[in-house]
This record gives sequence, structure tokens and C-alpha cells, in this order.
Amino acid sequence: MFYETGRRDKAALPHDPFKAIVAPRPIGWISTRALDGRINLAPYSFFNGFGSAPPIVGFSSDGGAKDSAAFARESGEFVANLATLALRDAMNATSAPLPRGENEFLHAGLTMAACRLVAAPRVKESPASLECKVVEVVEIRDRSGARPGHVLILGEVVGFHIDDAFIRDGRFDVTLAKPLARCGYQDYSVVESVFSLARPKGGGDA
Repeated sequence: MFYETGRRDKAALPHDPFKAIVAPRPIGWISTRALDGRINLAPYSFFNGFGSAPPIVGFSSDGGAKDSAAFARESGEFVANLATLALRDAMNATSAPLPRGENEFLHAGLTMAACRLVAAPRVKESPASLECKVVEVVEIRDRSGARPGHVLILGEVVGFHIDDAFIRDGRFDVTLAKPLARCGYQDYSVVESVFSLARPKGGGDA
């Protein structure tokens, strides 16, 4: 099967496969604080790391500047919390379309914990949270130069919160944390097993 973007046979593929092909994607569970004190917490499946020295993470607000992007942009800060299997229901609850500025922590029964270097709170129940300072805001354009409303927020990680219970032999054990990933549609996956694969000589170590 081949089709040009925008010409999908909706009889054969009634649901857009794009998000299922570019998968699994880590979930950025983004908490922010507006300058007026309003708090927001929302999951973003367009999220990833973009560098390690310094550590850079970013999330894209697909289809317009939602509260997370707006608050991060005005405050210059955000927190990326790890969404896990144990927190799946709470994570999902924070995606509800609440009135602008209503606190998703309270809606989902989560605990706000103070950060050290940013004003936004972190999710206390999460095994890992990254305090971030915004370094760039990109209004993504398509090939015609039009702006479809995708806003990419890039942040430098300035602080790490890690629950010691998830550290084994000096490493953060993802099989204990069981982070969630988005697989398109309404599908998710969870990391429960890993395997090692050495790079060819001279390839470096990720």
C-alpha cells in the first residue's frame, strides 16, 4: 500500500496510521506554573530527548498552544514527569479537557511536590522528574511555510528527581519503573523487559 499524505483511502484505513507507525513514543507528563500561579499538568505523546550534554527534552503542543505550552512559554520553565504503568489512570485523568487553569493534580488525586530550581511543581508519585528551563520555542511550519499550530517547547534539564527505590547497581532501572509509551490510536505499551546490544567498535555509548 502507498498513498500520498492527504489522500489516504479512508475505507481501507479509517484511522490515520501515522501515530502508530512513529511508535512507541515516550510520554512527557508536563507540569507547568503560570506567572499568575495557575498550575497545569498534561501528558504529551510528542515528547523526547534531543541531546545529552546538556540534557535537552522537548514536547510539542499539537494543534495549538495549550496550557502547558502557554505556561511554559510565559514562565520559561516546565517539569517532565515520568508516566508509568502504576500511574496510568492518573496520567489519563490529566488529559481531560478541564476549564483553562483548573488544577489537574487535584482532578487526578496527585500530589504536588516542590521543585528546587523551577517554580512549577512535580508529580510526587512519579519515580523520576526533570526540572527544565525553556531554551527555545519553535512554531513549526509545513513545507509551504504555513503554521499548522504545532508549538515545540525545548528545555534544558537543570535538575533531576529520582526515587532511590528505582536505582539498581548505579542505574535507573526502567523495568522497575515500567514507563508508558504511546502507540497511536488509544493504544499504549509499557517497558517491562530490556536487552543489551553493543554498538560496533567506535560507535560510542548512548
